[in-house]
Amino acid sequence: MDKEQIMQVSSPCYVMEEALLRRNLALISRVAKEAGVEIILAFKAFALWKSFPIFREYIQSVTASSIHEARLAYEEFGSRAHAFSPAYTDGEFDDMMRFCSHISFNSLSQYSRLYPRVEGSAHVVSCGIRINPEYSEIETELYNPCAPGSRFGVTADLLPEELPLGIEGFHCHCHCESSSYALENTLKHIEEKFGRWLPKIKWLNLGGGHLMTRKDYDVEHLIALLQSLRGRYPNLQIILEPGSAFAWQTGSLVSSVVDIVESRGIRTAILDVSFTCHMPDCLEMPYQPKVTGAETLDADAVKGAPFEENIYRLGGNSCLSGDYMGSWKFAQPLSVGDRVVFEDMIHYTTVKTNMFNGISHPSIALLHENGELETYKEFRYEDYRDRMC
Repeated sequence: MDKEQIMQVSSPCYVMEEALLRRNLALISRVAKEAGVEIILAFKAFALWKSFPIFREYIQSVTASSIHEARLAYEEFGSRAHAFSPAYTDGEFDDMMRFCSHISFNSLSQYSRLYPRVEGSAHVVSCGIRINPEYSEIETELYNPCAPGSRFGVTADLLPEELPLGIEGFHCHCHCESSSYALENTLKHIEEKFGRWLPKIKWLNLGGGHLMTRKDYDVEHLIALLQSLRGRYPNLQIILEPGSAFAWQTGSLVSSVVDIVESRGIRTAILDVSFTCHMPDCLEMPYQPKVTGAETLDADAVKGAPFEENIYRLGGNSCLSGDYMGSWKFAQPLSVGDRVVFEDMIHYTTVKTNMFNGISHPSIALLHENGELETYKEFRYEDYRDRMC
């Protein structure tokens, strides 16, 4: 967005740009075609369903981790989903079979309890088991599904020599914004531990975390890696289900300065958005996002810096004491009413927001390629009220 477009957006608002989204979709579509694999969208990272007609031009299916995501796939994307959940509940499983073409079980006990219902169902479902290769290069433990004692997946020593009846595929997830070289290392561990079963199944789902739309990602290496895997196991349909890769750097969160406060040499610009409510990964991961027109500084740089250097913490508008980040250096002093634009705030952000404190939720909009701004959703008091009892 240019400065004029930013000023035309009502604040606060998430703005996804169609041109940037199509750029990512075109690359993902090319990888799928050249590698001979299926790449599907993970709703856990992105679920703005009004944009699904654009996605349908490039991909055919999605992945769901809950009954509501599965229903969204069925009703709004127009296809049955590939599903994985740590635990399917008895009351929801019949609907999961209706909404899903593939269901991966997290444990052999879940499979034993629920597979008889698959056999007796009118819906054709291909079942799989999640495997744990006990290897991951994810450094942040919060996001590491292969950490010691992980509740995710079955390790090789627990699988019987002959797979249980009806297990047609393996599901594996070991990555988070990872490179193709991390996938290469993961595949070595999968083949080492689970290789004797791979010729006996129909599909291998390599999960998400493959950030192929990142500028420094080696796309050609990924394609060659997947082609080689298919060559070794021609019986396998290979599936990737990234989330971030689809919406990576496709839009921003536009906010406004509502006050400037100073305390003990620290200047904070308080905004009409909240980190804990509207950008939760910033505090969970944690990471400091880029702000348009500002230089990202070390966290301690704000302490004692001369005010004339235009260095600010940015503070959220919730009552959580830690609802702030810092610091950024701006070209000019900030004033009440100025726009502050957080970049790359579409993937994982829009699906993880909350209404803590009843703070006004940012609107969601799409900037079309022709420059038209389409507002997908404006949140109201009733959206907050109706989540309560």
